[in-house]
Amino acid sequence: MLIRTVLRRKGTDVVTVRPDATVTELLAVLGERNIGAVVVSEDGLTITGIVSERDVVRRLADRGAAVLDLPVSAIMTSVVHTCTPEANVDELRRTMTNHRVRHVPVVREGRLVGIVSIGDVVKSSIDELETENEALVGYIRG
Repeated sequence: MLIRTVLRRKGTDVVTVRPDATVTELLAVLGERNIGAVVVSEDGLTITGIVSERDVVRRLADRGAAVLDLPVSAIMTSVVHTCTPEANVDELRRTMTNHRVRHVPVVREGRLVGIVSIGDVVKSSIDELETENEALVGYIRG
């Protein structure tokens, strides 16, 4: 299965924040949208970084409440793993597991076109296995 199939099912909406948004503003976005990470972008199309709730928790532990007034750019991950819509779901799952990454932006020709989470990737793999299982059961039953 390809990532474009996952995006077709879940949609291509990507929540972004500007690098100069405060961590407090980031937390509001995460809470309002009930998501775990956002892409950091100047224009909503290019990727400057990615920031997750885990990043916030780690920095709070290191720096205390003062982190809430910092810009997102101070806590974001700037080396971002990305994939294309043509990426294979199984390969991306391995990449996400090996690099301990939970969210991967999807890009086409350098432009942000979606985002997938480890949950999306696992769900697609489970759906594929269930479909194969149903086909096998159907075949056995004749």
